Amino acid sequence: MIDLAVVDLSRLQFALTALYHFLFVPLTLGLSFMLVIMESIYVMTRRPIWRTITRFWATLFGINFVLGVATGITMEFQFGMNWSYYSHYVGDIFGAPLAIEGLMAFFLEATFVGLMFFGWDKLKPVTHLFVTFLTALGTNLSALWILIANGWMQNPVGAAFNPDTMRMEVTDFMAVLFNPVAQAKFVHTVSAGYVCASVFVLGVSAFYLLKGKHKGFAKRSMTVAAAFGLASSLSVVVLGDESGYALTDNQKMKLAALEAMWHTEEAPAGLTAIGFPSLEDRKTHYEVKIPYVLGLIATRSVDKPVEGILNLVAIAEDRIERGVVAYDALEKIKADPTDMAARGQFETVRNDLGYGLLLRRYVEDPRLATPEQIQLAAWSTVPNVPVMFWTFRVMAGIGFLMIGLFATAFILCTLRKHETRWFLRLAVLAIPLPWIAIEFGWILAEVGRQPWAVEGVLPTFLGASSLTVTQLWTTIIGFTVLYGALAVIEVGLILKAIKKGPFHEQEAQDESAADAEPAVA
Repeated sequence: MIDLAVVDLSRLQFALTALYHFLFVPLTLGLSFMLVIMESIYVMTRRPIWRTITRFWATLFGINFVLGVATGITMEFQFGMNWSYYSHYVGDIFGAPLAIEGLMAFFLEATFVGLMFFGWDKLKPVTHLFVTFLTALGTNLSALWILIANGWMQNPVGAAFNPDTMRMEVTDFMAVLFNPVAQAKFVHTVSAGYVCASVFVLGVSAFYLLKGKHKGFAKRSMTVAAAFGLASSLSVVVLGDESGYALTDNQKMKLAALEAMWHTEEAPAGLTAIGFPSLEDRKTHYEVKIPYVLGLIATRSVDKPVEGILNLVAIAEDRIERGVVAYDALEKIKADPTDMAARGQFETVRNDLGYGLLLRRYVEDPRLATPEQIQLAAWSTVPNVPVMFWTFRVMAGIGFLMIGLFATAFILCTLRKHETRWFLRLAVLAIPLPWIAIEFGWILAEVGRQPWAVEGVLPTFLGASSLTVTQLWTTIIGFTVLYGALAVIEVGLILKAIKKGPFHEQEAQDESAADAEPAVA
C-alpha cells in the first residue's frame, strides 16, 4: 500500500519551494518591462535622470533575478527526485515545455541580462534598449513555458494513455501549446507580476518622498508605476474572470469548491460574497449572495445553472465505476497484449482510467473495491472547501484594492500631487499585498486541483517517489534553512541598495574626483 506520509511530505516540500520561488518571479516579470518603459523614455528624451532611474531599478531587478533563478532550478529537480513516477508517467508531455523553457527562454534571458548590466557604456542607447527588451521577453517566455506545463496538469489536452507503454504520450503538441487553461493562466499570472512590480516601485518611491529624498527620481518613478500599475491591475481582474470561465469547462469541482457551492445553483446563478462553509454538514452558513454574477462569470449567461459539489461527486462516482472497468481491461492487456476484446473494452472507458486509480488509496486492486470505498474515492475529488473559499476571497479582495490604489496614484500623479502624505504612507504599507494575493492564487490553483497531479489522469498519491520520511524531513529542513538564509541576504541587499539611493554611483564618482583635485594641483 502507498505510504501517505511520504506523499504528504513530498507535497509539503514542493509547496514550500514553489511558494518560495514565486516570491521572486513576479517582481522579475514586472520590473523587466518597467525597465523597458523607463529606458525607452531615456532613449527618446536623452535626459540623464531617466538613465539613472533605469539603472537603479535594474540593480534591484538583478538582485531579485539571481535568487529567482537559484530557487527555480531546485524546484525543477524535484520532479525527478520527489515525483519519479509522475515524471515517468507523463514525462513525455510535461517534460517538453520544461525543456523548451530551459533551452530557449532561460538562455535568452540569462544571456541578455548580462549584456543589460554590463553594456551601458559599451552599447549605443538604442541597442541597449533592445537588449533590455530581449531580457524582458526572455523573462516572460520562461513564465509562458512553465505555465503551459502547469496548465496541462490542470487540463490534460493533446495527450492520450498508451496501453502498450503504460504511459501518457503526446498526440497533439499544438493542443498542449494552445491549451485554453494554460493561456488564461499565463496572462493572469504575468499581469499579477506587473502589479507586484508596480506596487514595489510605487512603495519605494513613496518612501523616498516621505523622507524628502531624491524627489525628482521618486516622482518620475511613481508616475511610471501609477500608469503601468493601473493598466495591470485592471487586466488582472479581467483576466482572472477569464480564468474563472475556463474552470466551467475544465475544472468544475474547483469552481464549486471555491464558491462553497454544495448544491447546483440554478439560473440565474448568484455569487456568494461571504459565507461560512462547513465540512461537517456540507453546507455554507450565513451566505450573502450577489445575484447573477456567478452565472455571468461561469457560463457567460443568466439562463444556465452552475453544477454544485454534490452533483459532481455523483458524477465522479459513476466515472470511478467505469474506471474500474478500464483498470480490469488494462490488466488483461498487460497479461495478453493480443487480447483484442480487452483492448476494445478499454477504448470505451479509457477516459475514466484515472478515476479508477483513485481507489488505489483504499485498496491495492481497484477491482476489489467495495461500494463504500468507491464513495470515499468520489468524495476525495472534493478539495478543501473552506481553504478554497477564503483563499479566493482574499486574493480577489486584494485585486480590487490594487485597482483603487493605482487609480488614486494615477489621479494624484496627473494632478502633480505626488507628495500627498496619507497616500505615500498607504503606498508603503501596500507593498506586501500583491505577494500575499499571488501566493494565495497559487494555493487556490494547486489545492483546487487535488486529489490530482494531472486532472482526471493521475492521482497525486501515485506520483511520489519511493523515499523515506526521514529523507524528506532532512531535505525540507535543509531547504528551509538555506532558503531562509538566502532570503535574509536578498532582502538585506535590496534594503542596502534602497538606502544608498539612485545617485550613489554618481556621488561616489564626484567624491573620487574631489579627492583627486589636490594631487592634480
